[in-house]
Amino acid sequence: MIRLPRLVSLAGAMLLACAYASSAHATVTATDDTGATVALAAPAQRVISLAPHVTELIYAAGGGAKLVGAVSYSDYPSEAKQVPRVGDNKALDLERIVALKPDLIVVWRHGNAQAQLERLRELHIPLFFSEPHQLDDVAVTLTRLGTLLGTSGTADAAASAYRQDIAQLRSRYASRPPVSVFYQVWDQPLMTLNGTHMISDVITLCGGRNVFAKLAPLVPTVSTEAVLAANPEAIVTASAGATKPDAPLPQLEKWRAWPSLKAVARNNLFAIDGDLIDRPAPRIAQGARQLCEDLEVARSRRPASEE
Repeated sequence: MIRLPRLVSLAGAMLLACAYASSAHATVTATDDTGATVALAAPAQRVISLAPHVTELIYAAGGGAKLVGAVSYSDYPSEAKQVPRVGDNKALDLERIVALKPDLIVVWRHGNAQAQLERLRELHIPLFFSEPHQLDDVAVTLTRLGTLLGTSGTADAAASAYRQDIAQLRSRYASRPPVSVFYQVWDQPLMTLNGTHMISDVITLCGGRNVFAKLAPLVPTVSTEAVLAANPEAIVTASAGATKPDAPLPQLEKWRAWPSLKAVARNNLFAIDGDLIDRPAPRIAQGARQLCEDLEVARSRRPASEE
C-alpha cells in the first residue's frame, strides 16, 4: 500500500502552489450531500469522478471536458470511456489521482472505500460528496455541480429538463391504483431496498408500493417466506444494462416455483435496464418510465374483481 508521505511528495509543488482558498476567500461554493460547504477559489478545471453515476452527472452538468479521471464502469456518455481510470469504488489508485492534479474530486458518499477517502481528505483536495436519495436530488446535484464547474447554464437547463420529465411521469402515474412491488436487488442472498432508496421513490412515482419500504437497512436481506407473505403483485429487478432483456432473467424465473404468488400467477415479473434504474443520474427518468409502463401492464392483468 502506498504511504501518505509518498503521495504528498508525488503531488509536490502542485499542492503547495494551489494553496486551496479557505471558504472565506472562495468565489465558488456549493453544499454537498453531507451538508458540508465545498469552497473553491475559482470554478474547477480538473475534476475526478469516483462513481459512474457521478460521471454521468458531471457530463450532464456540462463539465465533461474538465474530467481528468474516473472509476471503472464510467461508460456514459460514450466519451466517458476515454477518460483515464483511477481504480474502482473498492480500490482507488491514490497515486494516480494525485498525479492528475485535480482541483475537485466528486465522491460517492457510501460507495467508495472509506479508508481511502480519509487519505484523500488528508491531501486537502476539495471533495464534493454525492449520494442522491430522492428523485429531485438529481436535479439539485446538477445545479450544485454546475456552480462548482462554472457551467451553470448547461446544468440548470439539464436540471429543468429532468424535473419536467419526472413531473410528467408523476402526473400520469402516481395516482393510479397502487401496485404492490417487491424489488429484488440480488438473489443469493435475497436482497431488496427500503423506502429511503431512490428506486423506492421511483416505485412510488409510478403508483407502486414497496412491500419492504419500512425495513431499517437501506439494502435489507429478506427471506423467501417474507416475500411470499407480502404476496406482491409485481416483482421487479434490474437487468445487466444496455437494453431490456429479450429472455427472462434466471433470478426472476426462480419465482415460478411459487405459482400462487400474485406476481407469478399474473406473469408480472419485470426487468428494468440496470444502467437506467440503478444510477442516480438524469437517465433514471428513462428507467422510471420503463417501470411505470410495466406497472401499468400489471394493472391491466388484474381480475375484474380487483378493479
